[in-house]
Amino acid sequence: MNAVFLGRSIREWVSSLPIFILLITVIFLSLAENFNAQLNKLGNYWYEDYHLLRLDLSTPECNPNKDIEQELRRIVAEKQKEAEDDPFGGMFADEPINEGAIRASIERSLSLCQEKHAAVNKVLVNKTEEVERFISVDHFFSMLSQVRRDYQQAILALVLFVCALTTTLTCHHIGLRTIQTKRDYKVSIGAQLVAHGLLTYSSYHYLANGWASNTLVQNELIRWAYLIGFGCLTLVSFVQLFLLKNKYEEGGSIGQSLLSIPLYCYMAFFASNHFIFGVDNAQGVALYVDKIMDTSSLFLQVGLYIWLGMLLKQTFIGEYVFRIFKPWRLPPELLAFVAVIVMAAPTAYTGASGIIILAMGAVVYTELRRVGARRQLALAATAMSGSLGVVLRPCLLVVLIAMLNKEVTTDMMYGWGIKVFMLTSLLFFLISLVAKQGSMKIAPVSEALGPSLASIKPLLPYVIIFCMMAFSYQMLLDAHLDEHSAPYILPIILLVLVCYEHLIGNPNGVSPDGVIDAEREDSIEGAVRESTTQTSVHIGALLSLMALGMAMGGMIEDSGVFEEVSQQGDYFSSQWTAVAALVVVLVLIGMVMDAFGAIVLVSGTVAQAAYQQGIDPLHFWMITLVAFELGFLSPPVAVNHLLTRQVVGDHEVKLAVEEVKGRGIWLRYERFLLPLTVMFISLMIVAFGPLIYQEFM
Repeated sequence: MNAVFLGRSIREWVSSLPIFILLITVIFLSLAENFNAQLNKLGNYWYEDYHLLRLDLSTPECNPNKDIEQELRRIVAEKQKEAEDDPFGGMFADEPINEGAIRASIERSLSLCQEKHAAVNKVLVNKTEEVERFISVDHFFSMLSQVRRDYQQAILALVLFVCALTTTLTCHHIGLRTIQTKRDYKVSIGAQLVAHGLLTYSSYHYLANGWASNTLVQNELIRWAYLIGFGCLTLVSFVQLFLLKNKYEEGGSIGQSLLSIPLYCYMAFFASNHFIFGVDNAQGVALYVDKIMDTSSLFLQVGLYIWLGMLLKQTFIGEYVFRIFKPWRLPPELLAFVAVIVMAAPTAYTGASGIIILAMGAVVYTELRRVGARRQLALAATAMSGSLGVVLRPCLLVVLIAMLNKEVTTDMMYGWGIKVFMLTSLLFFLISLVAKQGSMKIAPVSEALGPSLASIKPLLPYVIIFCMMAFSYQMLLDAHLDEHSAPYILPIILLVLVCYEHLIGNPNGVSPDGVIDAEREDSIEGAVRESTTQTSVHIGALLSLMALGMAMGGMIEDSGVFEEVSQQGDYFSSQWTAVAALVVVLVLIGMVMDAFGAIVLVSGTVAQAAYQQGIDPLHFWMITLVAFELGFLSPPVAVNHLLTRQVVGDHEVKLAVEEVKGRGIWLRYERFLLPLTVMFISLMIVAFGPLIYQEFM
C-alpha cells in the first residue's frame, strides 16, 4: 500500500503522523509515571515488604553459621602474631588483648549477618510467580518514567524541527502580513533563508565550542539537533526561493513585502547582529535558543495544548455553548462580553491567549457576526477572547513564573488572578456599554429562559463524559486535573469527546443551526488527522517564535540595558516611579516577544530590579501578566490581532475596514481601541491600585 492508495498526502505521512506519535508518546510517558506510582501503592498494600520485594536483592557474602570460638581464636592469634612481629616488642601497643570485647564484636557481627540473610530469605520465599509478574509490570512503567526524564529534550527537538519544517514549507509562519504577491514570497523566503543560515552558523559554533572545551559536551545530541534542524530549514528555504508558486499575484511594494517576513526572522536578525557581528560570540544565538530545553516539559505542554485546541475545533462544543445565549437576543456588545468571559476558561486550560484564538477564534467571530455585530467589534472580541483567562488556573504562564521565581507560588498567583479577571471583565462590560451603537434590550425572561435551558441539553453528554474521565483519572491514577496534569489529561478527554460526537452525538456533522459544516471531518480518523495536521503548522509557528524570543531576550540581557536603567536612581527614587518605569518596560517587551520567552527574560532581569526596589513579587507578576496582554494587543506587532486575522481571513479584515470608512475614530479602529482601552485601564489599576491603598489606608 502506498500514500496514494491510502488517500494521504506526503505531508501527512512525514509530518502529521510523526507529530501524532510524538504527542501520544509524551502523554503516555507522563501517565506511565502516575501509573508507576499507583503500582507502588498497590504493591505495598497487597504484599508485605513490597519495597524490598521489588528490589533485586543478592545473597549477603557473610557466613551466618560462623563458629564464634573458632573465629575468636583466629583473631587472637593474628593479634599475638602482630605483637611478636613488632620491632619494638609491642611497647607501643594500646592495651592487652581483650578476648571478651572481641567475642562481643564477633557476636554482634554474626547477629547482623543472620538478620541480613533472614531478610533476603524472607523476600525470596515471598517472591512468588504472581509477585514476580507484578514486579515486572512495575519495573516496565518505572523504566518508561525514566525514559521520559532522559529523552524529553530529544522529543522536544523532534517536535520543534518537524513542525518548523512543515510551517516553512506551507508558508504559515506568523508575520505582520500574509504573503499575497510574488514579491512578498521572494522577500519572505529570502529572509527566512538568511535567518536559517545564521542560525545554522551559530549552531555549528555551539557544537564546535563544546568539542574545543576538551571536556564532556553537555547535551551533545541536542546541539547536533540544532545544527541538523536549522541546516535542513536553510536547505528548504534555498529550494523554495527557486520554486515560486503560481497562486500569488503580481505586483506589491517592497514596504508591504517587508511586513510579510515572519516575526521570528526579525528576532534572528537582531540576535545574530548582536552576538555574531557585535560581540563576536557566534554561538550566542543557539545558546539562548537552547534555553527552551531547560523547561522542555513546559514547551511540550504548549504543543499538547495546541493539539487540544485543534481537537476542540473539530467538535461542536463552541456552537452549543453560544446556542445557550441565542434565545436572549443579546445586543452585539453584550454577546461580545459573554464571548470574552466564556473563552476565559478554555484559555486557562490551553495555556496562552494565542492558542485559544487559533482554536475558537473563528467560532467567536462567526457567532458575533450572526447576531449582527459589526465586524470591528467582532474582531476586537476575537482578539481579546484569550486575554482574560491567562491569570486563571491552570494557565501555563503562571506555572512557568512559579518555576523560575521562588518568591511566588501558583496558589498565590491564581488567587489574585481571579480578582484581576473580575476587574478586566467588569471593565470590558462597562466600556462596551459606553461604546454601544444600539439598544441594549434583551429578550424577556419568560420568552428566552425555556429555550435557553433546552439548549443546555446537547451539552450535558459532553459535561458527563468530561467529569467521568476526570474522576477516573483521579481515582485510578491519583491524577487531579490541575496545572500540572491538565496538558496530559485534557487531550485524551477531547479524543473521547470527538469519538462520542462522531459515533453518537452528531454522526452526520450537522451544526446546531442545521447546516453541514464543511470544515469538520466526517470521521473520527479524519477529525484526529486534520487536527494533528493543523497542530503541526501552529506548533512550528509558535515554537519558532518562542525559541527566537529566547534569543531576543538573551540579546537584551547581554546588552546590559536593564542593569544600566536600574542603576539610574532618578527613575527608581520611589515605588511610584519604579512601577511606572516597569509598566512601560513590560508593555514594550510584550509588544515584541512571546509570553514564554518574555517571562524567562523578565525573571532574570526586570524582576530582580523590581524586588530590589521593594515591590512585592506577587504584585510585580500580576502587573507583568496584564502588561504582556496589553503588549500582545498593541500595534505595531499585536500578535493576538495577527492570529485573529489568520483564523478569520484577510478578506474579513478588509471588509471591516471598508464598512466603517467615514465613521468616527472609535468605530474605524474599534478592533484595536476596545481591547487596548480595557487592558490599559486594567493595567493602571493593577499597577497603582495597591500603592494607593498602601498610601492612604
